[in-house]
Amino acid sequence: MNAEVETPPARTHNGLTALTPGLPATAYYDPAQYELELTKIWYRNWNYVGRSSSFEGPRSFRTFDIGTQRVLVVRGDDGKLRAFHNTCRHRGAAICTSAAGRLATGQMVCPYHSWSYNLRGELLRTTSKHLPPEFDRKNFSLYRLALREWNGFVFVSLAVEPPPFEAGFDAPLNRFDAWPMADLVVAHSFSKLMACNWKVFWENYNECLHCPTVHPALCELVPIFARALMEEQDDPDWQAHAASGDPKFDDPRYKGGLRTGAVTWSPDGKSNVPGFANLSDADRKAGHVYVTILPTMFIVAHVDYVRTVQLRPMGPERTELCVEFLVAPETLADARFDLKAIVDFTSGVMLEDAQVSELNQQGLRAIAHERGVLMPEEYALHNFHRWIAAQLGGA
Repeated sequence: MNAEVETPPARTHNGLTALTPGLPATAYYDPAQYELELTKIWYRNWNYVGRSSSFEGPRSFRTFDIGTQRVLVVRGDDGKLRAFHNTCRHRGAAICTSAAGRLATGQMVCPYHSWSYNLRGELLRTTSKHLPPEFDRKNFSLYRLALREWNGFVFVSLAVEPPPFEAGFDAPLNRFDAWPMADLVVAHSFSKLMACNWKVFWENYNECLHCPTVHPALCELVPIFARALMEEQDDPDWQAHAASGDPKFDDPRYKGGLRTGAVTWSPDGKSNVPGFANLSDADRKAGHVYVTILPTMFIVAHVDYVRTVQLRPMGPERTELCVEFLVAPETLADARFDLKAIVDFTSGVMLEDAQVSELNQQGLRAIAHERGVLMPEEYALHNFHRWIAAQLGGA
């Protein structure tokens, strides 16, 4: 008996076909809206907090802010990572006050009244001379948080019942299986505090109408970006180009990917190292593979390095941008690998995005500006707005 072969869905133009309003302008600066989004989006979903390798050995810890919530992640003597609210169960003082470090012993001791906890978060002792008869240490463990490790990345959720881990991904969890993600090391990182709402940066990420004006160097490397398009089907005439038989329409200006002869994101598009061995021809031709994990980060995998871009909400009109460059240990040790050139090129693109995101924020408080409008090419931005609405409308 022959298995049935499914017919792939017909490819269509990506663009919006109706006049589509944007979000209300107040959604980008209203404190009440910001608090609502913290509660229903950031505190419910999975948040990236760092690479597993950044917790170097037992008793290493790091602390993080997710909105107003302070999170503590510590590696136990058993090698396992655990996450907690960074809050003593006595009267709420912060347990760890440093951004990162290593505990001198296998205990976490509150610097206020010296309540001590083991690395599983269990209360070991108080400093009171007398305890009420009904006091049971088992009832006063640190507040545990859900933690998930994936491909060497560490994620934390503040929700009592987090959504399925894969729910925030826009691609299957195995999308990066050809890259040795878990073995990569952080070769460089930087952060920038942006004067914009977190959604503004995500909106910028989801369209390329700004690319010709804002990213001239990137547009030379990725020719379709110079046409203010993200991919082939963003062009309303893409089917005519695809069916024409004219070889010029196989050009990256129409099909996407890097310019002819380029292999990676670097100033000249070249790479001086072998790169990752198991990539498909399609991934090599594309030159960049994106996976988005809302609301916390996106990952871009190239043929010789990987880049992570993380957002952290810091206020209604403040967002921290954190970027990491990940490479294989052997690549980092290779004298031919020009890390500085890659960092300078890609960081320049990121800082251009940060600058225009701040520019966008500056005009949103105009009394006359109730909301913007989306153009046909901004279909992915519209999908992001729909995701926001679904998150805020949930229980």
